[in-house]
Amino acid sequence: MKKILLISDTHGYIDKKILKYCQLADEVWHAGDVGDIKIIDQIKKLKPLRGVYGNIDNNEIRNELTKDCIFICEKMKVWITHIGGYPSRYKKRVNDLLKTKNIDLLIFGHSHILKIIYDKKNELLHINPGAIGRHGFHKKRTMVRFEINKKTIENIEIIEFDR
Repeated sequence: MKKILLISDTHGYIDKKILKYCQLADEVWHAGDVGDIKIIDQIKKLKPLRGVYGNIDNNEIRNELTKDCIFICEKMKVWITHIGGYPSRYKKRVNDLLKTKNIDLLIFGHSHILKIIYDKKNELLHINPGAIGRHGFHKKRTMVRFEINKKTIENIEIIEFDR
């Protein structure tokens, strides 16, 4: 079983509260718009990091992270990418890849809107953790914590902070 902390859209901001949650996880996953390479460095000092770059990220971050991160965690196939849409409204590139990759857990960032949706058509769980940074229109900063036990997601927790 692995404990995962899922964050996105830091936009150059991370604080001690977020880093405390990083310490409690086995791995930290970042769904893009990191905003500052120092955030990657800070997280990697604490825990293993899997992540993707977002549309605001510079070349330094793009050299460190990829556009797509597809991997197996426990027995679950995970795909993280920054921009992709939502179930029934995925971008064409997402739909095309879903046809060939047999994904169990699909993670996006970008919208700053927290969503956890079961996609019946593709038989996968879609998560967007919202934005944990201070930049944007969101009223609450959010991240998601959960456990992966073989091929099951358990104990999903939404963590909220005031702006």
